[in-house]
Amino acid sequence: MTDPEGTRLFHRTMPFSERLGIEVLEHGKELVRSRLAWDESLCTIGGALHGGALMALADSTGAVCAFLNLPEGAEATTTIESKTNFLRSVRSGYAIASSRPLHAGRRVVVVETEVTGDDGKLVAKVTQTQAVL
Repeated sequence: MTDPEGTRLFHRTMPFSERLGIEVLEHGKELVRSRLAWDESLCTIGGALHGGALMALADSTGAVCAFLNLPEGAEATTTIESKTNFLRSVRSGYAIASSRPLHAGRRVVVVETEVTGDDGKLVAKVTQTQAVL
């Protein structure tokens, strides 16, 4: 089941997430989950979701997680570093991203995102650092 309020938040604050078709499953300070449907237009020649599409899913999900963990008085975040390990491909169904805060400080927020397939198997692990603005 999707989270319409969370999906509107993603699409309003990151229009690129709407263009990709990202849907939010849940959003809160401790966990943000979203998904991206497999679509041929987002794939490599071999039929796997492109790594850039998976990174965009993870970056968008992590950014909202960071935003929800901003310190009082802060207005926004921006990604200053992102590291991705790809472990397998997505060739059908959905890629599902789950982001959790590792550190929510005054100047940076560090978020860890796991991307899985419909089968629950780990597709990618992403750690990103967001600057507090």
